[in-house]
Amino acid sequence: MIRVLLVDDQALIRAGFRALLEAEDDIEVVAEAADGAQAVALTLEHRPDVALVDIQMPVMDGIEATRRIASDERLGEVHVVILTNYGLDEYVFNALRAGAGGFLVKDTEPADLLQGVRVAARGDALLSPAITRRLIGEYVARSPEPGPRGLEALTNREREVTTLVARGLSNDEIAAHMVISPATAKTHVSRAMTKLRARDRAQLVVFAYESGLVAPRRNVPD
Repeated sequence: MIRVLLVDDQALIRAGFRALLEAEDDIEVVAEAADGAQAVALTLEHRPDVALVDIQMPVMDGIEATRRIASDERLGEVHVVILTNYGLDEYVFNALRAGAGGFLVKDTEPADLLQGVRVAARGDALLSPAITRRLIGEYVARSPEPGPRGLEALTNREREVTTLVARGLSNDEIAAHMVISPATAKTHVSRAMTKLRARDRAQLVVFAYESGLVAPRRNVPD
């Protein structure tokens, strides 16, 4: 059973998400929060598999709540998914930097929302290659000059795998590209994440671009 925490300051939105999620046999909503401070407290109390977190809320916004959840070692198994009205924007990128594993637009189709929750619960990033390229090209290029930021800790194989993850490849696709088994590819990805203290693949993507391992692209179409 996938256990979900809903975080949004609008009760009507929370009610809609709850009704949709709890209609599924493999998902249950364990708690609801109306602001970021409540989200952090309830995450500690319930340890959900997935926290669906709005960005703009009173008391504490979703970015700061995400940062606190992601930095707490006791909550290492919690996957934060940002809910946004606007799709790709700077708030979303800041949330990914803070530790979110991906994002969903609030008006997404119900089937896509349910699939997103299941993907997040597995620890996979909710970022398509096209979205990743646009996100990074638009915002990482504004960051300070990239540096090694942990690259020295990675083997050549792990650097290659991290680059492929940043380009949106799955473990199976990485295995085919590198002519190795999917299990070996998964091991390389896991080791890179461990060395870089990345919570999930989204964090690995952010690292790859911020470190300069992969160059940001500008003006990439959707």
